[in-house]
Amino acid sequence: MRKDGTFIAVAVEDGAAADAELARKLTEACPVDIFAQGAGGELEIVQDNLDECVLCRLCLDASPPNTLSVIKLYDGDAVLA
Repeated sequence: MRKDGTFIAVAVEDGAAADAELARKLTEACPVDIFAQGAGGELEIVQDNLDECVLCRLCLDASPPNTLSVIKLYDGDAVLA
């Protein structure tokens, strides 16, 4: 799953997006509410909040390696590492 804002995109591996525990962690970790938990527990990316990202890396720290990417669209699609 991937959602693009004007400046930031967030991509999450499909299997990880279905993980209710990961959805809970990301929803709690993000200070600008980019992530939400759907009715079935799955991860949702809140389109309207994407460009509020402050590049804090809390979502990256809360997720397993290689499951989530924050992409800086304004910087040639550079991935926040």
